[in-house]
Amino acid sequence: MAINITMPKWGLTMKEGKITKWFKQEGDPVKKGEELFEVETEKITNKVEAVASGILFQIVVTVGTTVPVGTIVAIIAEPGEQPKRIEGVQMGEVVGAAATLPSGLVPSKEPRAEKFVLATPAARRLVKELGIDLAKVPGTGPGKQVKEADVTKYHEEGPPPPKISPLAKEMAKQAGLDISTIAGTGEEGKITKEDVKRVLEMKTLEKEEAKPVRSIPLTGIRKAIANNMYDSLHNSAQLTVFTEVDVTEMVRFRDLVREEYKKDETVRVSYNDIVMMGTARALKHFPIMNSTLVGDEILLHDAVHMGIAVAIPEGLIVPVLRDADKKGLLEIARESRELARKAREGTLTVDEVTGGTFTITNVSMFEVDGFTPILRPPETGILGVGRVKEKPAIYNGEIAIRSMMFLSLTWDHRVVDGAPANAFLETVARYLQHPSLIVT
Repeated sequence: MAINITMPKWGLTMKEGKITKWFKQEGDPVKKGEELFEVETEKITNKVEAVASGILFQIVVTVGTTVPVGTIVAIIAEPGEQPKRIEGVQMGEVVGAAATLPSGLVPSKEPRAEKFVLATPAARRLVKELGIDLAKVPGTGPGKQVKEADVTKYHEEGPPPPKISPLAKEMAKQAGLDISTIAGTGEEGKITKEDVKRVLEMKTLEKEEAKPVRSIPLTGIRKAIANNMYDSLHNSAQLTVFTEVDVTEMVRFRDLVREEYKKDETVRVSYNDIVMMGTARALKHFPIMNSTLVGDEILLHDAVHMGIAVAIPEGLIVPVLRDADKKGLLEIARESRELARKAREGTLTVDEVTGGTFTITNVSMFEVDGFTPILRPPETGILGVGRVKEKPAIYNGEIAIRSMMFLSLTWDHRVVDGAPANAFLETVARYLQHPSLIVT
């Protein structure tokens, strides 16, 4: 029995995927568990294995096409089996929320049998000899039956002039368009004014593209980031607060740890590692901040799965450090460094980019003091970390040069109110001001 292969759904937020490669061609034998095709999502590029053995009967979705999860992308049939071919975009079994088709894609109807053309035996024999599509030959016999003479005329004179409405014909004439190059969408392929307008719009775009303007396509990860950030801001009640922290002791603590483990090449503790450890511990005291909003339910998570924003050439990706609340500083440093390496090399797995409960985004490598992070739905909070900067500050009643850092917390006001959110940020700040408190 033929099996429909659909676009998989990885994680709660995945809505669509782009097929970037097919490892098999139509007619190739396929074994269950073999790599069948490659999918690019907003987070990763991953390979999809065949769920059954057989013959790859049809590739429905070609390379470069983006479709919603649940869309039928291929058909695997048993040897010798001839199932009906699928036309257009057709939804199969959708895992999770119902998907909507992106603009430009029209759901297909039930597969149809090829239209029967009334023709004489001699006409059918001749079209086979000449390699002509019988459906394109106008018939002059009874009931528009195609006769041998019709095939001969079609072969010698070519196809008849395309059918075109008077208005469309005048529009094409004024624009200097060759109507033989226009695909008609009207009844029996008739060219309508909309068809002419479409061609004129395409020519306008081609002229614009010919101008000396550099264009960057909004595709792949960049497009996914754009869509997610836009949806995040418009579908949640986000609020951001800032605090400046004296992290002089954190700087000393980091330097002490680095000196202690300077011979260990597998670990190099950073400010961000200390921030992650402090934040993970603080989240255990404020479980509402370690929550996700799914539908009409707020899910409180026992474990802290910390998202770590990593900049890559294509944009931004957020690998997840699992069980961060149960790890020591050296474990956090080693594992976060490995996740960052995989992110830059494009080798992260699905499990390493899904399931986050809270995210940290750090810009301390730039000359930036503070910023407003945007939530990663369905998470409730995200912490922004600015640079460490030495400047005059009041310390023990006197002016002294101290290491200062801005923290910015964005949270979803639908889930948590200002008081607990501010108290959480205050706790994180206190941990960074006094790192020894993190282990208490």
